[in-house]
Amino acid sequence: MDMQALLQQAQQMQQQLVEAQQALDEAEVEGTSGGGLVQVKLNGRGQVEDITVDPKAVDPDDAEETAQTIADLVLAAIRDAEAQVERLQQEKMGPLAQGMGGMPGGGGIPGLPGF
Repeated sequence: MDMQALLQQAQQMQQQLVEAQQALDEAEVEGTSGGGLVQVKLNGRGQVEDITVDPKAVDPDDAEETAQTIADLVLAAIRDAEAQVERLQQEKMGPLAQGMGGMPGGGGIPGLPGF
């Protein structure tokens, strides 16, 4: 085995990893629920950046029911956005994991589920 070539390949993979992580940091994903009544924006690492609730979701005559409905809609929108973040992470990081031998056991990159 050529150690120089192996070292160069490792450096290339490290650079690709840094680029993929930067792309995730800059990415923005939006999840929705209730036909768009609630929108949640997450960054590419899955951190919530913004939540928007349409005033139409609020029933002033039933505050208790409205509060529970909004909580349910927010949770559903977050789950929708998280699923999109997971797909984005797979898209950006998946090829790198395959390049590292597929990472058996599914847990080699901290903070990224499935890697």
